[in-house]
Amino acid sequence: MSKPDILVSLFVFNEGEKLKRVVASFPEKRDYDLFFVDDGSTDGSYEFLRDGGYSLIRHERNIGIGYGIREAIRYGRENGYKIIVIMAANGKMLPSEINRLVEPIAVGGYDYVQGSRYLPGGHSPNLPLFRRIMIRFFTRIVNLFTSYKGTDVTCGFRAYRLSLFDDPRFNLDQTWLDKYEMEYYIHFHVLKGGYRVTDAPVSMVYPEEAKNYSKIRPLVGWWSMIRPWLFLIFKMRK
Repeated sequence: MSKPDILVSLFVFNEGEKLKRVVASFPEKRDYDLFFVDDGSTDGSYEFLRDGGYSLIRHERNIGIGYGIREAIRYGRENGYKIIVIMAANGKMLPSEINRLVEPIAVGGYDYVQGSRYLPGGHSPNLPLFRRIMIRFFTRIVNLFTSYKGTDVTCGFRAYRLSLFDDPRFNLDQTWLDKYEMEYYIHFHVLKGGYRVTDAPVSMVYPEEAKNYSKIRPLVGWWSMIRPWLFLIFKMRK
């Protein structure tokens, strides 16, 4: 059997039972490989993945999602994959919807597919009001600066054609990209580089209780998402 062309990368930090439910929800027969990045979990998540025999990178301490995305992209390129899917391992994103992100690249010729909870067919039950307002506001600001009419720029469920990163304008090894900056750094350069981009409907399922729904820290986390746009628009970083 030939190796699949698609790598689905999941990012883990103390997800506990949520991680086990996510792993169990993947079909046994699939046309993609799974790859996990454990970002310093202390709750047994790493041991669960290790004992399950999954392809896995382990950080001894929590570093950040951007650092993990860099490693996943490097792993995908070094091992000959053509498409990488980025998703969280906290249960908000559904494995059953992976093909919605992959198909526009594999069949439609797109280079980058952004998941969107706001397109027909997407939804986001229990999304907190503050998060809803900020997502809409942030998406409109990004659209203003890029002229791309995206619908949900903050959704972390995404897919990239890995040949994108042959382009030397992507300098992923910069340490300031170690947290949420990485996702928006890539987003900026894809849009400004003239690559083919589209949105695809996905689900972002939040817990019914209005607490512990996100690891994004107030103010600090949002600044981490905003500053790549400022740095790149005003050419303070490359």
